[in-house]
Amino acid sequence: MGGTGPDSVPLGFADQVFYSDGNGNPVTPPAASIYNPDPQAGTLNLYTQRTQWFNCSDPTVPGIAAITNYLQALPYNLPEKCDPGHYYNAVNINPAWTPQGTATPPGSPGTPIPPVTMRSIGDALSDKNIPWKYYGGGYNASGIVTNRFNGSYCNICNPFEYQVNFPAMRADHMRDVTDLFADIAGGNLPAVSYVKPDGLMDGHPATSKFDLFEAFAGNIIKLVQSNKELWKETAILITVDEGGGYYDSGFIQPVDFFGTGPRIPMIAVSPYSAGGHISHVYNEHSSVVKFIERNWKLDTKLTSRSRDNLPNPHMDDENPYVPINMPAIGDLFDLFRFGDGDGKR
Repeated sequence: MGGTGPDSVPLGFADQVFYSDGNGNPVTPPAASIYNPDPQAGTLNLYTQRTQWFNCSDPTVPGIAAITNYLQALPYNLPEKCDPGHYYNAVNINPAWTPQGTATPPGSPGTPIPPVTMRSIGDALSDKNIPWKYYGGGYNASGIVTNRFNGSYCNICNPFEYQVNFPAMRADHMRDVTDLFADIAGGNLPAVSYVKPDGLMDGHPATSKFDLFEAFAGNIIKLVQSNKELWKETAILITVDEGGGYYDSGFIQPVDFFGTGPRIPMIAVSPYSAGGHISHVYNEHSSVVKFIERNWKLDTKLTSRSRDNLPNPHMDDENPYVPINMPAIGDLFDLFRFGDGDGKR
């Protein structure tokens, strides 16, 4: 459970970002932006301070001990991934950069996340000269006041926009969804593509409808399938972010302090997908990073603490949703049939 930003960040980092000096060193954010979930005096459901940042390495601060005590009581060892002195975001927070690669203007809501030096899957792909792009709906219109789609681009959804090198990567790797359509038609898609619809098409109830998101995804599938050469070597993974708050009786696996949340859908569409197969393997957003690393044989993990270091789950025969080697998350390969069993085309 969480905001769109904290849910989207693992798609790029298999981890969460933290408040820093912009050079990779943790610093303490302003006191007014530090989270305090203890109830206000005389209330049961109003936080003392519902703001932005929390330090989960200190069990003496409000709200932390209840979670760390639970994690430490589990029947298996669980690294909490709460680095000392690091403050992580509890809610949606703007990145330091605008889509144009300039610094977020002073006075923007909240305390922006300073540029992070963490290694992303984009960096890992670039290191191997594997082409990739992030296509964000409304990207080209962002900042153009006279454009009706200005403001529809989701900056907190783009994990790469948090990186210190975002301004330098824009020319090669950042595009609008309209550019995606042109690249599909021309057979020019990179090896790896991230696609995020704008706020009018993304299915969020405040600004959109889910059938619009379904139509958006369906249109992309049809466009790719219409290019036979492109379709025969493409896999499309369709998913969403937070679960929306509805109760879900499915098993929720603790994998670190930040945890995972209620189940959300993922659909794999490809000539290689195992049609009609419902996967019981425990996956989460970081599984997309694991899939890219395995499929393109990137060999190394993003960082020493990122979730791509976790093993693939071994599922319990009696309860196929519960890994017996927790903490563990899948790499999505069970969704596909690649022929010889080891992922080679």
